[in-house]
Amino acid sequence: MLTFDTIKKYNETFNNQTLHPLISVVDLNKSKPVERNKFTVGFYAIIIKESKCGDLRYGNHYYDYDQGTIVFFAPGQVITNEPEGELHQPYGLALVFHPDIIRGTSLGKQIHEYSFFSYQSYEALHVSEKERALVDICLANIEAEIKQNIDKHSRMLIVANIELLLKYCSRFYDRQFITREQVNRGIAEQFEKLLNDYLLSEKLKILGIPSVAYFANELHLSANYFGDLIKRETGKTALEYMQLKLLDLAKERIFDTSKSLSEIAYELGFKYPQHFTRFFKQKAGVTPYEYRMN
Repeated sequence: MLTFDTIKKYNETFNNQTLHPLISVVDLNKSKPVERNKFTVGFYAIIIKESKCGDLRYGNHYYDYDQGTIVFFAPGQVITNEPEGELHQPYGLALVFHPDIIRGTSLGKQIHEYSFFSYQSYEALHVSEKERALVDICLANIEAEIKQNIDKHSRMLIVANIELLLKYCSRFYDRQFITREQVNRGIAEQFEKLLNDYLLSEKLKILGIPSVAYFANELHLSANYFGDLIKRETGKTALEYMQLKLLDLAKERIFDTSKSLSEIAYELGFKYPQHFTRFFKQKAGVTPYEYRMN
């Protein structure tokens, strides 16, 4: 597995000059053919592919644009470039920046909010020509600032333009969620069915309360993409939605007086009855015992 631990190493691999040790706009078109390999990066990478990527069809509708695709990688992620070992000619642009350049800035504190850095490659951002033009402006501004002599304003201006680019990408992802409305609704419906089946089966008692990651995996999505999709479709986070469903089920079972509250807690996947009591009071405002008595 290749490890790109410095901006310089990434630049050298794709035949680009290193003008700044912590950030670079890399023209992948300058690269010689390289082998497809599994690799990991020690920095943030935003890669803009310039080849047409095709359309996503759902029923009789097309949802994606084919003018470009943008993928996002965070430090430490492992990326597989398939088929491994095959020579290919890279095309496009890449913005790579080390965490140190944003450390101590507002972006450094908020970078985790840009959840698309943890999306899978098949959850990439597809942009229109107008959207791509805005991306290019941000990259051009960053590149122009990198080429300037470094002064006290350099880092502030570079980080401001990175942040502007990420805000645009957030907007474009919101648009993509809207244009994929039918696809997303289908995923939300599948989640609803999977959740209901889980809660009403023995899995709840045997395996315990499921995680958001469990359902994301069942739907072949990354946890962040799945969470963002459910939030847009339901207005609630996936965890909130799951907890409300579990609360409704708990309210039904509490009225079965043939079972103790401890038995009900275990059936609902809680390891200890006191955890169930705490959960129920937090969500319903009263304890399970008070709810039963009322």
